[in-house]
Amino acid sequence: MNSNKKIARFAGLVYLMVVLCGIFSLMYVPSKLIVWSDASATVNNIIASESLYRLGAVSGLLCYTFFLILPLVLYKLLSQVDKTMASLMVILAVVSVPISFISILYKFDILSLLSGAEYLKVLTAEQLQAQVMLSLESYNNGILIASIFWGLWLFPFGYLVFKSGFLPKTLGIFLMLGSLGYLINFFGYSLLPHYDEMGISSYIRLPASIGELGICVWFLIFSAKNKKEMVSTSPS
Repeated sequence: MNSNKKIARFAGLVYLMVVLCGIFSLMYVPSKLIVWSDASATVNNIIASESLYRLGAVSGLLCYTFFLILPLVLYKLLSQVDKTMASLMVILAVVSVPISFISILYKFDILSLLSGAEYLKVLTAEQLQAQVMLSLESYNNGILIASIFWGLWLFPFGYLVFKSGFLPKTLGIFLMLGSLGYLINFFGYSLLPHYDEMGISSYIRLPASIGELGICVWFLIFSAKNKKEMVSTSPS
């Protein structure tokens, strides 16, 4: 029992780092620096706030590093509920990490483009701006691919939460619905050119947000207070 509480508390802490670093790198920094309709303004913003841009890139690396650790900790907590589903959860989560790391390279490419290096003088200001925007688009495309697995891993995770008997079933349902939401958004962005203008993607992500924030808070505050001993649950 006490061991499970410690694992749950650690999982909550790691999950919190994923959430905080993710919000900062994926939402806050882009909202402050990127103007998709104005390449010149975007470049000027990055140059003027280079420290913020660099911090956003590093925060992204931290987010994906913590996300690599998270499913391994959750496996230790939930493998006795269903070992096969717990293994699937780990695999689907871990697959996204190298994709996310590779995507971050495009952010560092932008720093190189704006470094003022001698070899870049052959590019006009407009060409440089276009290269920066293309790198940002490439980064977003990589994150879009990673989001497939950000969604897929939530289904076995949600199933394990639902079946555990010591975690809230409602959160398990939200996590499984959140898995579907990620996939809907992926196909929406991939197949519909103006999907982002429809304004529905944030609503579709809502179940995942509720489920992930909810389970993070539960781990931190309640430390997975068991209704019954996990050790009594037979591995699948």
